[in-house]
Amino acid sequence: MTQKPSDAPAVTVVGAGLAGCEAANLLASMGVKVRLCEMKPMKMTPAHHSEDFAELVCSNSLRAASPENAIGLLKEELRRLGSLIMEAADKAQVPAGGALAVDRHEFSSYITSKIRNNPNIEIVDGEILKVPDEGIVVIATGPLTSGPLYEDISRLTGDTGMHFFDAAAPIVSSDSIDMKKAFRASRYGKGGDDYINCPMTKEEYINFRNELVTAERAEVKDFDKEIVFEGCMPIETMASRGEDTMRYGPLKPVGLVDPKTGREPYACLQLRQDDRESTMYNLVGFQTRLKWPEQKRVFGMIPGLENAEYVRYGVMHRNSYLNSPKCLSSHYSLRERPNVFFAGQITGVEGYIESTASGYLAGYYAGLMALGTEVPFEPSADTAIGSMALYVSDPSIKHFQPMNANHGIMSPIAGRFKGKTGKKDRNRAIADRALEEIELMRKFVDSLCPGNKP
Repeated sequence: MTQKPSDAPAVTVVGAGLAGCEAANLLASMGVKVRLCEMKPMKMTPAHHSEDFAELVCSNSLRAASPENAIGLLKEELRRLGSLIMEAADKAQVPAGGALAVDRHEFSSYITSKIRNNPNIEIVDGEILKVPDEGIVVIATGPLTSGPLYEDISRLTGDTGMHFFDAAAPIVSSDSIDMKKAFRASRYGKGGDDYINCPMTKEEYINFRNELVTAERAEVKDFDKEIVFEGCMPIETMASRGEDTMRYGPLKPVGLVDPKTGREPYACLQLRQDDRESTMYNLVGFQTRLKWPEQKRVFGMIPGLENAEYVRYGVMHRNSYLNSPKCLSSHYSLRERPNVFFAGQITGVEGYIESTASGYLAGYYAGLMALGTEVPFEPSADTAIGSMALYVSDPSIKHFQPMNANHGIMSPIAGRFKGKTGKKDRNRAIADRALEEIELMRKFVDSLCPGNKP
């Protein structure tokens, strides 16, 4: 079904994921007509299951909530700028300790409804095979961009691009978890009893690791030749790096006390609520490419998961991204063709919120171009949203890899922060500085979007 506003669109957005929806919504709020092209449901990728827009395919967690963390700060920046994605996340929030987690279906449904009912947005179903030759375009086709469009993007950028493998963790039904062995708690008691924890003794951990590293893995073409992004490393790859690697990662027991023993376990798997009704739980950090029967067998060695029923097994897929420092400006537009913008993981930002932020800025700059307005305000590296745009467009970067939001790419802050609270005080100062600048940007955006609220 195609819905049409009364006037011809001024900007074409290709892809209705988080980045594309964020860009389309901001453009429409600015009074710009938008043509949003989405290939679902006519064509689905291996990672997608729903016909809704802005589908979360890896996890329901949007990570840290506190502004003292870089990703938490980025969320607060977007929230203050009137982000549709953050509006949906806040409405669909489920308990997750110190993280922001959402009911994935409620989240996507909310965004889909907002986009479909926006009179400034025309939705066109079907696959786009090449970058439009004319007009202002935002390409937000995601990390699974392939086929003719991928080839056309490669032609435009003069670069064959790069790619790495990404992975999704399994989800189990909550009533199949043995709570006689597992317990509810959040790390350090933050957030109440939001997580289900499966404690392991040293012997259980060693036996689990031994089976994990030798388990049969699904064939993923050219996997051993490819880059695996550290933030989505398969658990079996992590296990093969050393006996204790998982205990410093997803099986870290620190801050968790098993009420049955009164002590921290040797290792501990956390499961995070995946829907509002608490019927499904995600195995945190357990991205994997094990074959499905092997996942059931090996993960069943973890106390509490012996009889777990899998709502979704873990999967792996190839992610593609541009050599952005070579071809993109800090506006997320092509240097050689400034009317073509990119947004989302195809730019080399990593993570749902980072993708959202790139979609917001791509929409912002595309909207100013469509309105014939000069750019009076560009977020700097003092902000999380600005630092990412500057990082992915930095031509001095010779070996570009996907990057999450982090304080390391933001401008250093003056002052000396010492003592036990030094790091926390520094991060709070960084957040305060960033939000002061975002307030200035918000006022300008609000002048373009009268309905936008802080």
